[in-house]
Amino acid sequence: MIDHVGLDVRDYQKSLAFYRKALAPLDYELIVEIQGWAGFGRGGVPTFWIRGGRQTSQAVHIALRAKSREQVGAFHAAALAAGGRDNGEPGPRPHEHDYGAFVEDPDGHNIEAVCGEPA
Repeated sequence: MIDHVGLDVRDYQKSLAFYRKALAPLDYELIVEIQGWAGFGRGGVPTFWIRGGRQTSQAVHIALRAKSREQVGAFHAAALAAGGRDNGEPGPRPHEHDYGAFVEDPDGHNIEAVCGEPA
């Protein structure tokens, strides 16, 4: 089981603003900021971290669980409004019952929201 993930970002303030807006529909909030790090999560537990001022290497893919298909759509819309780039509109995915959406963050990381509940 994964405890948390972290991403290096070039522009900390730009990425902080992006993730605050993009993750809000998934009930993620900013939990803590410590010396150029920001931890987002649910229920007071930071599980998704960004670290600023670093040159990013190859873009990564991270999938975050959504509670519903509606949350997937809300995430996609919020991420695009926050400056993300569409990388896959909300819709069914190849795995049984998976419904997801993909956006690229300001550094090109592929961030997905996915719901595994049947329609």
